[in-house]
Amino acid sequence: MSFGIDESRAFTPINIAVLTVSDTRTSDNDTSGDLLVSRIKDAGHNLGDRALLRDDKKAIQAKVKSWIDDPSIDAVVSTGGTGLTGRDVTVEAVRPLFEKEIDGFSVVFHMVSFETVGLSTLQSRAMAGLANSTFIFCLPGSNGAVKDGWDKVIKAQLDSRHRPCNMVELMPRLDER
Repeated sequence: MSFGIDESRAFTPINIAVLTVSDTRTSDNDTSGDLLVSRIKDAGHNLGDRALLRDDKKAIQAKVKSWIDDPSIDAVVSTGGTGLTGRDVTVEAVRPLFEKEIDGFSVVFHMVSFETVGLSTLQSRAMAGLANSTFIFCLPGSNGAVKDGWDKVIKAQLDSRHRPCNMVELMPRLDER
C-alpha cells in the first residue's frame, strides 16, 4: 500500500490556532510561532487565532480550553513549555484537557527529532491529544522542533489528501457516541 499525498483528492483547509508558550519571547521575536503560522498558511490552512503566553499553567489551560470550546477551531498547535525545567508547564496544563491522547504522535515526533538532534530528543515531552473534537499538538519551543513536528508529522496528518488515512477525514466522526 502506498502512502503520501494523493493529488487526485480535494484539499480541505481547517482552522488552526497557534500558541507560543515562553517567558522570554515577545510578538517581535516569536520565531517559532512565526514559523508555525507561515507553514500553516503555506499548507493551505487558515490561522484561526494566535496567542503568546508566559509559562503559567492556569493561563495556558484557559487559552487552550477557550479554543477547544470554540467550534470554529479545528486544531491547536503549541510551541514551548514541553521541556524538563521547572518552568515548563505546557504538558501539565494541556494533558488534563484531553479526552484521548494520541500516543503515536509522541513516538513519531521523537523518531523524527532523533534524526535531527540525536539523544537530546529525550528532553522533550512533545504530545498530542483530542478534546471536544479538536486536535491538540504540543511541540517544543525551538525552531528545529517546530520544523520537525510540522513538516514531518503534523502537516501530512492534517492534509485531507494524505493516504492511507489522515485526521481531517476523522473530523466528522470525532464526537460519535
